[in-house]
Amino acid sequence: MLFILHTNMAEPMELQLLCWGGDWDLPSVHTDSLVVLAYAKFAGAKLAVKSVDWTWRTITASVPQLYYEGSTVTEPTQILNFLRKQSFNADYELTAKQGADTMAYIALLEEKLLPALLHTFWVDAENYANLTRPWFTSHSPFPLNFFVPGRQASLALSRILLTKAESPLLNITEVEGKIYSEAKECLNLLSHRLGNFRFFFGDTPTSLDAFVFGHIAPLIKAPLPSGQLQKHLNQLDNLCQFCNTILKNYFTDATTEKRLDCSPTATHDPVDANLQKLTQLVNKESNLIEKMDDNLRSSPQHRPHRHEAKPSAMASERSST
Repeated sequence: MLFILHTNMAEPMELQLLCWGGDWDLPSVHTDSLVVLAYAKFAGAKLAVKSVDWTWRTITASVPQLYYEGSTVTEPTQILNFLRKQSFNADYELTAKQGADTMAYIALLEEKLLPALLHTFWVDAENYANLTRPWFTSHSPFPLNFFVPGRQASLALSRILLTKAESPLLNITEVEGKIYSEAKECLNLLSHRLGNFRFFFGDTPTSLDAFVFGHIAPLIKAPLPSGQLQKHLNQLDNLCQFCNTILKNYFTDATTEKRLDCSPTATHDPVDANLQKLTQLVNKESNLIEKMDDNLRSSPQHRPHRHEAKPSAMASERSST
């Protein structure tokens, strides 16, 4: 008699991500979606990506959304924490100080850069009329194409005014100068912190790289009719190269290997008074975070699943430097 032994082999976990689709040579045009997609690549987590279809079921959905075994996780920070608990930890090798720096810089992005990004894409009249509204209209089914862009623009304006319209700055026109000034200072600080490194903590990308990439990639790649912040970013060569490196090494299947339009000969003061002040602010917050949380890296300490960048892309990049 022949006995057949059936062994139950553990199947790989099915992770499904709902996010905005891609364009402009990017895997997604949406900042939060890009953050999650980049981190998943860095940590070696394989995601089944589904683009938002904006049916009535998803009209109030928070994007991105991660689905796993009937449960749903939203918000980039929560999704990244969930992936870490599944041993997909791109921050495994960071020290406590580097972890504190990560949290401080992410807070800086949310406070200083994000309001200007929202204004650029959703409030600036020229950009909204000629780029943002047509894109989201074309990616939303009738009759939602009449509703979705306006709703997103209203949410963006409300968030800007809620966080930045302090007295005596009471309307968006008065706030505009402030948010763009702060955003440029933030980009200068990021450029200064990155320096000549490939990624923010050396040769290996972490969650900070994912957050920075998610914020600056749409600004670099979008064909903006009105782009004062885009012009400033294009002068920061190392940030442009940083973005290009991630696209080439981790998203070659989703994007074309098209060289980013940066200005290689642009010059800017390495350190000015505002940059020094912002650096001190970030360092102060980082030190405070480190003191308050001795268990900063409390996620399961299993060596992470690493995604190996394609050798051809890495080799071509090194040969060009």
